[in-house]
Order: sequence, then structure tokens, then C-alpha cells
Amino acid sequence: MAKEENLLKSSKKKDSYGAESISVLEGLEPVRRRPGMYIGGTGIEGLHHLIWEIFDNSRDEAMGGYADHIEVVMLPGNRVRVADNGRGIPVDIHPKTKVSALETVMTTLHAGGKFGGEESGYKVSGGLHGVGASVVNALSIYTKAEVHKDGGVYAQEYSQGKIKATVKKVGSTKNNGTVITFEPDALIFKEIAFEWNTICHRLEQQAYLVKKLRVSIIDAREYTEKLDLSKEYWFADLGIEAPSISYYFEGGIISLVELYTKHQKAVQEKIFYVEKETDGVDVEIALRYVDDIGTKIVPFANNIYTPEGGTHISGFKTALTRVINSYAKKNNLIKEAEGGFTGEDVLEGIVAVVSVKLREIQFEGQTKAKLGSTEAQGATAVVFGEALNMFFEENPDEAKSIISKAMLALRSRKAAKAAKDSILRKGALEGMSLPGKLADCQIRNADEAELFIVEGDSAGGTAKAGRDRRTQAILPLRGKILNVERARLDRMLGSEQIKNLVIAMGTSIGDTFDLSKIRYKKIILATDADVDGAHIRTLILTLFFRYFPQILDAGYVYIAQPPLYKIKRGKEIFYAYTDEEKVKIVGDVAPDMEIVIESDAVEEVEGDEEGEEETKGGKPKIAKWVIQRYKGLGEMNAEELKETTMDINKRILKQVNVNDAEEANRVFDMLMGSEVAPRKSFIQSYAKEANLDI
Repeated sequence: MAKEENLLKSSKKKDSYGAESISVLEGLEPVRRRPGMYIGGTGIEGLHHLIWEIFDNSRDEAMGGYADHIEVVMLPGNRVRVADNGRGIPVDIHPKTKVSALETVMTTLHAGGKFGGEESGYKVSGGLHGVGASVVNALSIYTKAEVHKDGGVYAQEYSQGKIKATVKKVGSTKNNGTVITFEPDALIFKEIAFEWNTICHRLEQQAYLVKKLRVSIIDAREYTEKLDLSKEYWFADLGIEAPSISYYFEGGIISLVELYTKHQKAVQEKIFYVEKETDGVDVEIALRYVDDIGTKIVPFANNIYTPEGGTHISGFKTALTRVINSYAKKNNLIKEAEGGFTGEDVLEGIVAVVSVKLREIQFEGQTKAKLGSTEAQGATAVVFGEALNMFFEENPDEAKSIISKAMLALRSRKAAKAAKDSILRKGALEGMSLPGKLADCQIRNADEAELFIVEGDSAGGTAKAGRDRRTQAILPLRGKILNVERARLDRMLGSEQIKNLVIAMGTSIGDTFDLSKIRYKKIILATDADVDGAHIRTLILTLFFRYFPQILDAGYVYIAQPPLYKIKRGKEIFYAYTDEEKVKIVGDVAPDMEIVIESDAVEEVEGDEEGEEETKGGKPKIAKWVIQRYKGLGEMNAEELKETTMDINKRILKQVNVNDAEEANRVFDMLMGSEVAPRKSFIQSYAKEANLDI
């Protein structure tokens, strides 16, 4: 008993954890302390998330039928202005907070018209917690809310979430709506650089999702002197001519599917479409099958893009597989011996937009990447299943085309499985010999190991001689690899070049892919600096984008930057990686000189007085610049390649990442796909801008 009392006494002496230890963060302080919890991070994506939060509030007004125009203006000084012609945030005193409703919305988390049912705000909204405006306010050094309502203009300004003064009436107006202007806080965001293309892409997508909504974007960042920021503006009345774009789509998500399939051959001409509400969930789906082996499903919940899918996509896939199997068996379009279609079979070649709207919505996290509302799954399955079955009955030719596409996928899946079983059977990677052409590194720690993929045996031999054997492996590829954009997995695995690369990386492929088994965390593409080299690099990147996206997402793929020129002047040697660097090195001697393209030829240019050298006779001789143009890695000797391209202390590497998967998918479809017309159009459009090295 005494021992137990001693333990208690000892415990009490060490216990300093009391009520005073609990931190209480008031107002919007939690947002500034942990911004990542609310906007996903403080990088470029988080910065743009501020615009999305304010825009989504205006978009919710449009979804409710109260607004039909939203304008986003990028202003000087890193400010952004979002205006809508909706009802305007209420400015009367809130009964609970005892301050204006506007101030409550802008300075209080979980406040807004998204709670309490339809009568108190929105029937449907994208906001989860009602934190959008207040979070933006908290993370901005300057915010101004301006409300046009009931004939008056009301305004309030804030800084870092704190009010500067109470809401005041500052004028009269004939308009209705809300204008929010904000400037991100540099203490939160280390880099403040809004990207025009990123903003346009996201807001264009939103314009497709709300019928009869006009979205305007204006870039007024360059008009510092002409733009009087003290003036009250309403929509495009800026008094300047600035770059702008406006989106308006009558067809809604049907138009979006048309956009996504613009450069592809359609399997079905008529786009399937359904919009119906059931059990309080509004389901809207448009889809078309194309002659492609990929799958593109673009999911939205309350008009918020959910890249990780969620319950609505689960319901969609379940209904799709069930209806296609049922119709195929009912109409004897599939043989019993072939079994049924899997989800993988029916998804091949599909391009679909799935949009659901719920009154009470649940996302997994404030960034809303995945829908968690369980009722969305059943509602989507019921609405989509019934409508697709009716579509098949009314359009039997379209149904047969879709099922023929699924049948091709089924047979290819079985062939691919047989190919994988023979090439990459379980445990084969550990026991299979590494490719004979692979000069592996000594180290087995993937964090330090590097794999150089080089073009041809000549460059491979040079790279092997110039590498650091401890950490650098070399895999030469013979010519151009198979274009996987046009090939299925079974044919792809029949390519010796691709098979060698897969075995060398160690990750396997397809459903047996395992990123944790990767043997190198730097995979470096080192191709020649000519058209063929660029094509080979594009083919390899296509392979990674289509079959190893996880490796790209992990940031393990790099592009080597070998020099274009070797420049000698007497005993001095310089390397130039661009034409601009070459001119900078040579100086004003011959800035417009013509370069001899053949790599074995050199160009001699007279030097300046500082380059004078003494001859044996004592007479000064002007040193000449000798410039050699490299066209391939094989033209360098091992020492040159090591010094310029492989030495970790001197080389230049470009890391490959996919910031916009949608745009990347479109570009790969256009440039590497089977349809010639889109590629021809692209070449004709940009031919004048091409810098050809021929």
C-alpha cells in the first residue's frame, strides 16, 4: 500500500497538465495556424484554392437560380476580385452574433446560408462547412466585401481575418450581388503568383456544370497606373481594355463530353444523357464511348470536382457493369463460354461526366477530393441503371457498338493476362535476370540509385564510361520504342525494349505494379538534342504517363539537359546549353553568327583584344572562338558527358511532373493517338513557331 501511495505522489509531482495547458484559438486564428487543414497547403495549389472558395460561393447562388453571371478579375498587387449578380449577402443584424450577417459570414467559421435547410439559404451548395469566405479572409492581408442590395451599397474591410470597421452604407445602386476582393497574405504564402491558364481551366469547367451561367475572367494585372482601385466597379466596367475570356454553354455536361471526345473517334455517335432526382439526390450523367483503351470519368459533387471519386462513382460503375452484362446476355451478344464483362472491360474507352447534387453533402476533407455521402451511391446506381437500360432498348445499334467495344476489351484482357503471366509471373522480377544491356549500379539503395535511359549503343557506351559506377546505372534503348498510346498491354509486353525497362525498374506493371519495389528513384531520360531524340523522349514519357503514373507523381522521372555547344578559346573550354548562353559566352564578337549544323564541323570566330596570345615571333595573334554543335550524346567523349550531363554537382536535370492531368491526357491523345486530323491541325497551327533542327 505504501508503494502505491509513493507512486501516486510521484505522479502528482510530474503532472503539470491542467486546464491552463489547453490552448484556445479564437476567431479565425486556427485557420492561420493550420491553413493546410482548410485549403490543402500553402503552395500554388492552396493559393488558387482561395479563388475557388470565393467563386464557389457565387456559383452556389447560380445553382440556386439567383445569379447568372460571375466575374473574376485579377488586379494589380496580387489582388483578386470576384463579383456575382446574386441576391447579395444579408447586411442586417444577425440575431445570434449581434453583428451584421455580412460580418458574421466573413469572420466566423461554419457560418453562411448553407445550414438550416432550404428556407434559410441554399437547397444545394458546394460548401461543406461554410468556411470558404472566412478562410480566405483569414489568409489575406486585405479583404473587402461589397454588397449591392435593396438599393444600397454596403462595404466592410478586413485584414488577416480581423475587421477594420463595422459595415457601412457607402452608396446607392440599382444592382444586386456580392463583390469580394482579397489579397493573399505573404506571411502565409511564400510565393504569390496566380496562373491565368489554371484559373481559366477551372472556371471553364464550372461554366459547363451550371446551365445558363456566364463566367467572365479579366486579367488587369498590368494596369497599375490606369486602374483606379478606389473606384467602385460593377462587373466589366473597369475603364480599360484587358485580356479577358467569357464562358457560356447551353449544353451543360453534354458539351463537356463533346469537348473531351473532340479529337477521338466515337464508338457511339449519340451521347447518352440523363438528369433525374431520386431520394433527394439529383443525378446528372453524360457519356460516350470512343475508340481508345483509356478510361476518363470526370466526377463532380455539388459542382465540386472530386478527383478521387467517391460514392457516386461507385454507384455509376456498379450500374454500368450490371446493365451491359444484362443486355448482352439477354440479346445473345456474349457467349456463355466467355463469361461476363468485368468493370475493367466496360470502362475501356468510356468518357463520362458524373455530377450529383445533394442538400446535405459529406466530403472526405475540406479540399473535397472524395465524396463520402452514402445516399449518392444508391441514387446514382438507380437513376443511371434505369436510364442506360432504356437508352440501349431505344438505340440498339449504339448498344451493339458499345458491347462490341467491351468484348474487344474482354478478349484483350485475357490475352494481356496470359502475356503478363508468362513475362511477369509472381516472383519473376526477383528471380529474372536483369537485361543484358543494363549496366547496373553497385548500390542497392533506391534513394541514391539513378537509371540513365540513353538513346542507342553509342551513347550507352559513352555513358557507361563516364558514369559513377556506385550510383549510376545505364540502359541503352535501340531506336524508338513502341507507341503505347496505340497499343494494348499484351502487345506492349511483347516489346523487348519496354520489357527490359520494366524489369530494370523492378516495379512490375498493371495490376501487379508496386512502387515500393522501384530500384531507382531517379530515372533520367538522356536523348539526343534533335528531332529524333525529342520523339524518343515523348514515346518514353507516353509510356510513363499511361502505365506508370505513380512514378511520375512520385517525382522520380527527370530529363537530362546535355549542352548544345562546346566553345573553345585558346585553352579555355565553355559549354552552352542554349543559343542565348552561346551568344553570352562569345559576347559581342558575333552575336548573329550562323552556326554550322554538322556536329563534326566547327565555326571559327575572331576574338577580341583580351583574347590575344603571343606567337613565337613576339607578334600578337588574336585568339579564335571555336564552336562545336553537339547533336548526340554519342558525339561526346566520356569525360565531356560526365562533366556536363552526369556529374551531380554540375549537371542540369528537369523534373517531370503532371500539374494538369486533364490537359496532359488531351495532349497525349492528340499527339500520340490514332486520329490523324487533330495532329495535323496542331502542326499546321504551330508550324511557324517550331524551332526545327534539320
